[in-house]
Amino acid sequence: MKLSRPARRASLVVHVVASAGWLGLTLGLLALGVTAATTASPASVEAGVRAMKLFADWLLLPLAFLTLSSGVVLSLGTPWGLARHRWVWTKFWLTLATTVATAFALRPGVDSAVAAVAAGRPLPDAGDVLFGPIVSLSAYVFMTVISLLKPWGPTRRGRRLRGSARPHVGVTGPS
Repeated sequence: MKLSRPARRASLVVHVVASAGWLGLTLGLLALGVTAATTASPASVEAGVRAMKLFADWLLLPLAFLTLSSGVVLSLGTPWGLARHRWVWTKFWLTLATTVATAFALRPGVDSAVAAVAAGRPLPDAGDVLFGPIVSLSAYVFMTVISLLKPWGPTRRGRRLRGSARPHVGVTGPS
């Protein structure tokens, strides 16, 4: 399946905007987490973790799924392919891993921080509000870099497909 030029451009815009939104949201979560982890004001801690919960509940997973799905559409609908180039393959698996980590680690960590603060207890561990955003941000920056640099060349499958797509030059015999 190959995307038409307008469909490819639209998919690319959706993918870049969703990815940039996910990256920006993670930066915001990190700023809120740092504030909650380092402030002495209980009101600031509560405001920080409640804002994190709002972002985590309403924005993180939709942006994660939009990034993942638009990336798959782009990879399958363009010559890059999903498993033809190592950088695309790496981005796919990292995006899938960070989406799963967002759902099963980052959001529960924020939820436990909110529950603790709502009960009048201090944050159980600053890592609950810092670890997820730091890991996510590192992964998104890495994925952005490999999207721009496109390192590592084709995968074994990509080399095989590239080789079979080349026209075979045969011997035409004596002239």
